[in-house]
Amino acid sequence: MQAQAPQFSDDQAEAWDRISSGLRSQGVDIDNGILVPPAEGRASVMAVIGKAGSGKTLLLAELYKALKGAGVEIVSGDWEGKRRKERRSLAILAPTNKAASVLRQRGVPATTIHRILYTPVYDPQYERIAEWLAGQAERPKVEGLTEEAMDRAYAFYQQVASIPGALAAAGLKGSDFIQGWKRREDPLDIGFVDEASMLDERQFSDLQEIFPRLVLFGDPAQLAPVGQSGKMVFESLEPQQRLDLHRIHRQTQDNPILDLAHALADDRLEFDAFERLVREKAAQDDRVVWSERVDADLMARSPVLVWRNATRVKLITAFRLGHGAPVDDLMPGEPLICDGIELPLKHRKKRVDLEARGLIKGAQVIYLGPGNRSGFAKLHVIGAEDPQLSVASIIKIERPDEEEPFIPHAHTMGAAFLHGAAVTIHKAQGSQWPEVQVFAPDLSAAAWANRTEAGVPLWKRLAYVAITRAETRLHWVVRNRLARPKQPLGISDLRAAPKLELKSGDEMDERLT
Repeated sequence: MQAQAPQFSDDQAEAWDRISSGLRSQGVDIDNGILVPPAEGRASVMAVIGKAGSGKTLLLAELYKALKGAGVEIVSGDWEGKRRKERRSLAILAPTNKAASVLRQRGVPATTIHRILYTPVYDPQYERIAEWLAGQAERPKVEGLTEEAMDRAYAFYQQVASIPGALAAAGLKGSDFIQGWKRREDPLDIGFVDEASMLDERQFSDLQEIFPRLVLFGDPAQLAPVGQSGKMVFESLEPQQRLDLHRIHRQTQDNPILDLAHALADDRLEFDAFERLVREKAAQDDRVVWSERVDADLMARSPVLVWRNATRVKLITAFRLGHGAPVDDLMPGEPLICDGIELPLKHRKKRVDLEARGLIKGAQVIYLGPGNRSGFAKLHVIGAEDPQLSVASIIKIERPDEEEPFIPHAHTMGAAFLHGAAVTIHKAQGSQWPEVQVFAPDLSAAAWANRTEAGVPLWKRLAYVAITRAETRLHWVVRNRLARPKQPLGISDLRAAPKLELKSGDEMDERLT
């Protein structure tokens, strides 16, 4: 079936043509909707670069549809069938679960980089079910599963092409059918990477080993990964490898949030003048709010974005006081941010298991309550395809003017968490929320400090990233105050029970070996 490109702008059309030409060498002709023999030894990287509203996501989505229409197999990271010589594969990746979920909400089946670098090892009898669901084998008979359970799995897979989801519909838990995780050995064909400004050099190198054809989609106005001298990986590419999108599209031109983001490109714009512009937009359009106080109710699911860590800790403390949280424990509904995996190198398998489930540094979770064993916590991972789990946790609550954090829950090793009612703008990259609060006094401090990054005033980069995290409404908070919460914390908007249990210590050693 021949793919017909949508009505693109000139720069999008040029990017489509150049990417289409590159894909043909990988064995995919999206213009005619067919698979062709691939050329040997033609590995390459291209980057589609543009600011918010330039049409990067639209281009990515249309390329995905064309590739799928041509018969390319979409690799999700959940399960892969036996490799076939004639197969062509595509994986659509994002650095975080939240960034991947933004694409999934737009109909693009994205997964995280970790879920492609590491693949699940299935129990052999349940792998037979996966092969059947994917159309690669006859319907098996599996001990312990009724025909009705198999029918439920099949019906689920017909609506949502997720092997773990189908097995869960049959009444299985992840720990039943996933025995562990292994580093990917077989390469794939084509990789699309969204939010490529967040890629670090090591991730980029890992992806180049897996994908002979790699296309990065990134925003040059965002903040570079910490420790990379203000540079993003696509900035090292040759000019002919970069596809720049300049036009801001009609559907975004009446968006006051994006208007503010693009105003920051004016070299003459100072911070005070920008705040006047924010106030003018707020008077004209309710999608921009000039706020005298931080909204504590929004903080429960959408963190306040700040620059300084001291500000973050003070706002978290005020949030917990406002909700009457006990000083020595967490309340169900409190937001957390994964701060990494605290495991020694000898426990590499455990680290891979946790990261593959979504607990990578920067992941946003909601605390549901204590686990069934000491040191475990029940959590909901925001943006994960299978979000609820119980995991050995080290939860740290920082307090103003105290060097050591308070630790209400701690296991000897496992996933570490900080409170997530407020986060730094760096950590917010790749995420979006319907409503976002930006703490303007911190950006003012960055402006007064005269700091720059890659030749651009730091406050402008911070403001651009923070503003473009808002999907529908931007709250520009101008005073260091917190409004009292109007609603109690809760978890009624989340499913009640965890589906997975991630073990630590000897129990995980037994399960993964």
